[in-house]
Amino acid sequence: MAAHHHVSMQTALSLPNILTYLRIVAVPLVAASFYLEGDGGRWLAFGLFAFASITDYFDGYLARLWAQQSSLGRMLDPIADKLLVAVCLLVLAGAGTIAGWSMWAAVIILMREVFVSGLREFLAELKVSVPVTRLAKWKTTAQLVAIGFLLAGPAGDKLVPGTTEVGLTLLWTAALVTLYTGYDYFRAALVHLVEENR
Repeated sequence: MAAHHHVSMQTALSLPNILTYLRIVAVPLVAASFYLEGDGGRWLAFGLFAFASITDYFDGYLARLWAQQSSLGRMLDPIADKLLVAVCLLVLAGAGTIAGWSMWAAVIILMREVFVSGLREFLAELKVSVPVTRLAKWKTTAQLVAIGFLLAGPAGDKLVPGTTEVGLTLLWTAALVTLYTGYDYFRAALVHLVEENR
């Protein structure tokens, strides 16, 4: 029993998993940054977000490279991603960076994330794993880059005019791809639903 505990501690403290924990901790810190006055808060939020996005890439890469893929990591990794996207969209809407029609892009993204999480959970019970398509990876990248631009937002516009516009354009692009990939998932799930009801 002691040996088993040692292994699980090792897994819990493997570098890929530690990076995932740090990403989860970064989420409320990004939100808190918006309470700071002036552009400093925006840049801090951007920095934390960039750190979280980059470690997202690395923890998956390292887990594969070092054969440290664990069920804990597999569970927490997508949770960390979704938390990051959802909280950033919430904070950006609260700050008014995402407003008016652009709110719909955020709504589409959030609805799809929750919808797909539910579908994945349901399919996992049926022992069906849904592979992540290349398009879904592009969607995630577009979402993250869009959010990065929007977090810099007005502070970024002072350095590079059009930062916010680029962010909003990318957010809409991500939202449209999101709709498509969400439909793709749904279609895959539907096959199993139909089979189950036969």
